[in-house]
Amino acid sequence: MEKNKVKQMEHGYDLIIIGSGPAGLSAAIYAQRARLDTLVIEKDMVSGGQVLTTYEVDNYPGLPGIGGFDLGMKLREHAERLGAVFVTDQVVRVEEDQEEAGETGEGELLKAAELAPARGMKQVICGSGSYRAKTVLIATGAAHRKLGVEGEERLTGMGVSYCATCDGAFFRNKEVAVVGGGDVALEDAIFLSRMCSKVWLIHRRDEFRGAKSLQENVFRQENIRILWDTTVEEIQGEQAVEGLRIRNKKTQEESILKVQGVFIAVGITPNSRAFDGLVEMEDGYIRAGEDTRTSVPGIFAAGDVRTKALRQIVTAAADGANGVTAVERYLAGEG
Repeated sequence: MEKNKVKQMEHGYDLIIIGSGPAGLSAAIYAQRARLDTLVIEKDMVSGGQVLTTYEVDNYPGLPGIGGFDLGMKLREHAERLGAVFVTDQVVRVEEDQEEAGETGEGELLKAAELAPARGMKQVICGSGSYRAKTVLIATGAAHRKLGVEGEERLTGMGVSYCATCDGAFFRNKEVAVVGGGDVALEDAIFLSRMCSKVWLIHRRDEFRGAKSLQENVFRQENIRILWDTTVEEIQGEQAVEGLRIRNKKTQEESILKVQGVFIAVGITPNSRAFDGLVEMEDGYIRAGEDTRTSVPGIFAAGDVRTKALRQIVTAAADGANGVTAVERYLAGEG
């Protein structure tokens, strides 16, 4: 297997997928079914991306209540069963390689090269080496911004959540908190108010940044309580969230807020730094539509790293399928 990997590395792949979350793994599955010579580059030893931090996934079709780790493993096993090749490395940047795709290839690789004559190769430069391919699919996802307080990392997936629509159902009839003041925080509070006994909305300022219509909706909900000028200093609990140590910024007074869950909505950061200057971006997200095509021919973006309205596991998986379809069309000279 190792010898085969080196041979493919020298001559180039049809497709390199960067990232092994739901978008990247879905793309790997579809790429293997399309018989594309594909390499998946993942930065971590365990595949799955953000889904690994979710204790239970209740909204992935057909697998209600599956553990996030288990779902990640199932996606990885599916891709491996079809023959997907993985390597663990950190991508530093991607460059255009103007050498024509078919010049150094032979055998099966020459057949693929005939699909896209005179198209430049891409060079994916990593910490431990570099890889060449005719196309690149960026599926590096996004990371939730953290509060950076004691207990946050330890209790993630055990009452600390960054996705109300993913995990809200597990807190039905319980008391929870939402941290943030933008659109997502307000939407999360409204969503949770429909199923939770009480929702504490904690915001560090004395006014929200979210849309006025959302603010009005929040104010109408009788079971939403707002804590202005307040920050979370610590998330408490042993095996699960039991409460928050909060501080009023104006009075400096600290108190304990008893809740069973806390939803942190202070923004997300796309994992796109390695591609800065390569493709067009919008607020750090790679500009790409449902067909996953970016501003650079032969480079595609799928999942949470691209501009899109809804970032969920199911939409990331769909992006992976769409991405490979677009790759096939590109290799066939259709765009």
